[in-house]
Amino acid sequence: MPDQLPEIELEDRGSKGRYVLRGPGGAEAEMTFTKIGEHQIIIDHTEVPDAFRGQGAGLRLVTRAVEDARAAGKKIIPLCPFANAQFRRHQEWADVLKR
Repeated sequence: MPDQLPEIELEDRGSKGRYVLRGPGGAEAEMTFTKIGEHQIIIDHTEVPDAFRGQGAGLRLVTRAVEDARAAGKKIIPLCPFANAQFRRHQEWADVLKR
């Protein structure tokens, strides 16, 4: 199906990592994070190229991080302005937000 969105991939590189959506022509939407100890991650950057605009790619990336953090019992510190704005909009994520 051509209108099906690609799966989000998690690339874990030790203390850092990223969630990535790969699109047509090598376009990548990504959200990078840094691990703080065993129980916290900082979302430090979200970048969505024009190829993904209007598809909710950024929100999908943040949502996936929230789901993974919840499953692993981790808290998120959303330093990235986009992720921070999403946390303000989604009160149901309060359980994984580091206060």
